[in-house]
Amino acid sequence: MGHAFEDCLMDVLVRYHRMDGYNTLCLPGTDHASIAVHTILDRQLKAEGKTRYDIGREKFLEKAWQWKEESGGTIVNQLKRMGLSADWSRERFTLDEGLSKAVRTAFVKLYEAGLIYRGNYLVNWCPASLSAVSDLEVESKEVDGHLWHFRYPLTDGSGSVEVATTRPETMLGDTGVAVNPNDKRYQKLIGKTVTLPIVGREIPIFGDELVDPEFGTGCVKVTPAHDPNDFEMGNRHNLPFINIMNKDGTLNGNAGIFAGQDRYIARTNVVKKLEEDGYLIKVEEYRHAVPYSDRGKVPVEPLLSTQWFVKIDPLSQKALKFLDEQNSPRFVPERWTKVYRDWLIKLKDWCISRQLWWGHQIPAWYVISETNNTITDHTPFIVADNETEALEKAQQKYGKNVKLEQDPDVLDTWFSSGLWPFSTLGWPENTEDFKTYYPTSTLVTGFDIIFFWVARMTMMAGYFTDQMPFQDVYIHGLVRDENGKKMSKSANNGIDPLILVSKYGTDALRYTLIKEVAGAGQDISLQYDRQTDESESVEASRNFANKLWNAARFVMMNLKGETPQTLGTPDLEQLELCDRWLLSRYYQVVKQTRQDIETYGLGEAAKGLYEFIWGDFCDWYIELVKSRLWQDIPSRKVAQQTLAYVLDGTLKLLHPFMPHITEEIWQTLTQTTDKFIALQCYPVVDETLINPELEVSFSQLFETIRTVRNLRAEADIKPGVKVSVILQSENEQERLILESGQDYIKDLGKVEKLTITSQLEKETEQVIAGVVGTIQALIPLSGVVDIASLQAKLEKKLSKIEAEVKALSGRLNNPGFVNKAPQEVVQSVRDTLAEAQKQAEILRERLQRLK
Repeated sequence: MGHAFEDCLMDVLVRYHRMDGYNTLCLPGTDHASIAVHTILDRQLKAEGKTRYDIGREKFLEKAWQWKEESGGTIVNQLKRMGLSADWSRERFTLDEGLSKAVRTAFVKLYEAGLIYRGNYLVNWCPASLSAVSDLEVESKEVDGHLWHFRYPLTDGSGSVEVATTRPETMLGDTGVAVNPNDKRYQKLIGKTVTLPIVGREIPIFGDELVDPEFGTGCVKVTPAHDPNDFEMGNRHNLPFINIMNKDGTLNGNAGIFAGQDRYIARTNVVKKLEEDGYLIKVEEYRHAVPYSDRGKVPVEPLLSTQWFVKIDPLSQKALKFLDEQNSPRFVPERWTKVYRDWLIKLKDWCISRQLWWGHQIPAWYVISETNNTITDHTPFIVADNETEALEKAQQKYGKNVKLEQDPDVLDTWFSSGLWPFSTLGWPENTEDFKTYYPTSTLVTGFDIIFFWVARMTMMAGYFTDQMPFQDVYIHGLVRDENGKKMSKSANNGIDPLILVSKYGTDALRYTLIKEVAGAGQDISLQYDRQTDESESVEASRNFANKLWNAARFVMMNLKGETPQTLGTPDLEQLELCDRWLLSRYYQVVKQTRQDIETYGLGEAAKGLYEFIWGDFCDWYIELVKSRLWQDIPSRKVAQQTLAYVLDGTLKLLHPFMPHITEEIWQTLTQTTDKFIALQCYPVVDETLINPELEVSFSQLFETIRTVRNLRAEADIKPGVKVSVILQSENEQERLILESGQDYIKDLGKVEKLTITSQLEKETEQVIAGVVGTIQALIPLSGVVDIASLQAKLEKKLSKIEAEVKALSGRLNNPGFVNKAPQEVVQSVRDTLAEAQKQAEILRERLQRLK
């Protein structure tokens, strides 16, 4: 559903800019997702009692490509079902030949520039996927655990020190104990040694300011091969690095009697042994953060491993320079700029090698000779674009009698994804696509991927193209479930968008997702009933589509075979008042919609169109012109022209949001099959036809008509019965507005006799009355309704208004509210009270007259 939401946002921008005359490209593609695919295939093989090593790399890759065809087809099918207006002839996949060439080129260039190196460092190791994962692929989770306190005896027999740890099994790899040099409790112990329980190894006590005196006992066991902080201290104090962990999460031979045990089984057994030997002091309940592999869904292990790294500082500094000097890229909303900048500053060197088979195999070949045929950390290697080139380089350097073996690891998926904005356009070649479309205009993405992807793309683009890859980064929120929770497979609260598409239609789902956007970067909550696959919000959008469909059908029925082209634009000299009003409202909506889309206010644009189409066009204008359409009078044609012109323009305004229904209606309206609304010009504003005063006048007319209709309903007056109406206002301007629109009031209010006056004469018959601002609307009731029943209704309404007056008066009599609330809030309450008091006064008058 998150992808569907993102697809919709992108497609609105794509369709809008194409209609607005831009040379627009939306290039679709998919990522090979190394770890995710490996996890799925390893699970399938495990069910067969096999591992990938049993079937070999070649057979495994065959399975991976089969999976890609199935999964990739599913993704593309959703994109098409959601109506993404992409150039499918340019569809790319991160493992296709063109992008693979770009990856090899980037790797070689970075290596030759000294920005890629091979080193032995502590990495995040995922025992589930049997691969290193980057810091960005690690999710920190708060879990309930324990803090174990152990006694390490001083070698000289003078006592012991107490250490605390959440991972007791790692003590088997301890090579030191650290204290803060300023901690007076332990200063005299610095330089002494302790004897490591179980193992019997003598290890030093040393001082290091990294130690937090407040954590645990202030005395820290140091395992340089299994903890990032310990790794740093191990390097500073020249400690041995002892790895006790196998790559599958079991303990190795360095763990002695615990070798072969799973890390968590070993944890239990190590604690038991320490307790038996008298070294366990106490165990505390402890809630702490544990790093989990985002893909493997298991806790990662810090593991000492030889991996390939990218020196990140030169790349991040260049991206920071673009940001600080050119505000490039520009983030929408702007608040995400700081998040992006902070992340670039904090980045460490990027571990780019993965111990997987599915992906871009690292373009490095180890040189094997007759005397050196075992690959170790010290085996020489050649980096090249291909094996032939690597062999030539190796022979020149090491002689003819050498053999090569390619590094079995693959590159981190984000390495190829980081090149996406320019590799998909033909880089490293200077293609026409690259020259035309790069740098791109807009990246649409969720805030949770800024670190994974956005920063990778800006750093790679800055280095390889000396430009930022996009002008704007439009950050959207997440689609959450009906309870506001993040959707995930593990929580089983995701929604398949295609289910809602099948039930309500693509346009309804698109419109719901876009309209629900309260603002850029804000999450949306999608109401959904999992028992029936029903969604009230999507159903409301389907109802909107039906409203538009029925209105369009009514318009076309009354055009008598004409089209917007044959009717021509409305004759401005012949326009009636309501025609001028509709054109003013239409151009206001054109202006606002353009402004909203240009500033990424897509949700506001969708809401504005909804209100205009449902309210102004369908509920009011069509009703206002019905009588003209059904009579053979001169004003019928201008009504037809206005209807056709505004419907044609409105369909174009709405097209980026609801492409399918607008295309269908537009082709029927224009009676064309060889043109598409998607390729028409987006409407432009005609400022000369915008008339704010007229719009205000019509708002007042509509409120008056609505009041008359409500009074008829309150009095139970039958729809076919025409009534007399008296409209009273002391304001001359209001009376002029009412007089100018009296035909509309009579037509839509079913009024036979309309009286507009400044003062009310003494009434001789009973009436029902309502208030529109300072306008009173009265309907004489004699011979029309049951007076006693009406009196009861008015008394109930008066009681409600009097309660409101009492509540508002109470607020204004409270000094705390009047003195502390903002002045505009206090004034608003005063205005509301004055209007309520006026309404109550008029209702009392009406009731008195009824009595």
